[in-house]
Amino acid sequence: MTRCIKELVTRGHIAIGSGSSLTYKGEADMIFFVTGVNGQLGHDVMNELNKRGHEGVGSDIAGAYAGVADESAVTTMPYVGLDITDKEAVRKTLEEIKPDAVIHCAAWTAVDMAEDDDKVELVRKVNAGGTQNIADACNAIDCKMLYLSTDYVFDGQGTEPWKPDCKDYKPLNVYGQTKLEGELAVSNTLEKYFIVRIAWVFGLNGKNFVKTMINVGKTHDEVRVVNDQIGTPTYCFDLARLLVDMCETEKYGYYHATNEGGYISWYDFCVEFYKQYGLATKVTPVTTEEYGLSKAARPVNSRLDKSKLVENGFKPLPTWQDAVRRYLAEAKL
Repeated sequence: MTRCIKELVTRGHIAIGSGSSLTYKGEADMIFFVTGVNGQLGHDVMNELNKRGHEGVGSDIAGAYAGVADESAVTTMPYVGLDITDKEAVRKTLEEIKPDAVIHCAAWTAVDMAEDDDKVELVRKVNAGGTQNIADACNAIDCKMLYLSTDYVFDGQGTEPWKPDCKDYKPLNVYGQTKLEGELAVSNTLEKYFIVRIAWVFGLNGKNFVKTMINVGKTHDEVRVVNDQIGTPTYCFDLARLLVDMCETEKYGYYHATNEGGYISWYDFCVEFYKQYGLATKVTPVTTEEYGLSKAARPVNSRLDKSKLVENGFKPLPTWQDAVRRYLAEAKL
């Protein structure tokens, strides 16, 4: 634990999970501040930082860590309860911690609920306003910022993979629009930033499509899954490694990152993880129109061009098929 973080713990500004040690271990390579650690990606980012010997301070809106109690490093690492929509609280927190990099995972991600008239203002306050607050605070202390975004900033039409530096923005829903506003907040405020668009996320800490569909498959003889929305899944464990890789460099800019293994539909995805899990439930392909349950419009083309990763010397993520195998072994569903 660095002297800076240790001092903040001593003063009561940062909480430490039960069972953790306050032993000073010398200066870490970098100090990171990670938002959204009670969610899937933030959880894995914190554990990746611990593996590498970096100092990580996690945060979320809850007063104490409230993610999965899996006894991994994140459960005992320094934690700050923080409402990112509170500009002054964000400024003060980052000014005290003085991170070298902020990985901003926190977001409103309930896509359909975001369309409710009484939720739009709050979604924008979190995804756009909260991101602006973090960008402003990073600018004030001259630290790197990595912002997680989505293919939903595009209109999701056609069949060509979206390139990371494409500026043909045309969000189809409130979630996509507010995440785009977050992107612009970062790019218009900072020079030292990474904007990383991801899709179809799944991880150990929280709800996701794999977990939901396996639970449904256990109680149903047949499930209907959309087969005309095409993209690739992103396993948080794999993505966390890449995000830390990026922050250890100064190769700033826009990137796309999902697992390798080829573009697929949600139907293809479900068929594969049912097979790996050993479920005999019938999977019936349907069109988005036939499925018809979503309040928010969904992109049919979520293909992301990830070639910029290799061009800049970053290691691509493993195949999504391999990611499913490892996830199922860890998740114990």
